[in-house]
Amino acid sequence: MPAQKYSVNQHPIQTLLTWIKSEEIAIPEIQRPFVWEAVDVRNLLDSLYRGYPIGYLIAWRNPNVKLKDGSSAMGKRVLIDGQQRVTALMAALLGREVVTKEYETVRIRIAFNPREEKFEVANPAIQKDPAWIPDIATAFAPDFSMLDAVDRYCSKNKEVERIRSSSGLNRFKDF
Repeated sequence: MPAQKYSVNQHPIQTLLTWIKSEEIAIPEIQRPFVWEAVDVRNLLDSLYRGYPIGYLIAWRNPNVKLKDGSSAMGKRVLIDGQQRVTALMAALLGREVVTKEYETVRIRIAFNPREEKFEVANPAIQKDPAWIPDIATAFAPDFSMLDAVDRYCSKNKEVERIRSSSGLNRFKDF
């Protein structure tokens, strides 16, 4: 019987985000460009928030693989499957720009409503509505404070109970 050449590991989203920030995950040259629409990014976040499965990511360590930026994959996790999902998370949660299939550089902003526990693609109406957090990437910034976020949200939404809004915000932050 041949030796197993792979392993299946379950990692939290925060670990994946750490790998993205440290550039430990890399996209090989052969991968297609980012083709998802902003609504697909919103749907991915909603699935994660609700605990639905989003499929596996398959990464491979091969130092000889050429990456999109022209460099070598030496020491990196080369993404074989899951590029659209990882790029969507990178864009929405880390606030990074993505290059679309039309080779345009865009910033995808996803909004969250803690009262309704709902995600939407940010638009001018949502950005003016105090019920929404207009860009969820702010919650993943290094200087983010949950206590400050709850205070700000409650000061803008007087009718919201502090406990109720903080539970929605905490559930969002924990996903």
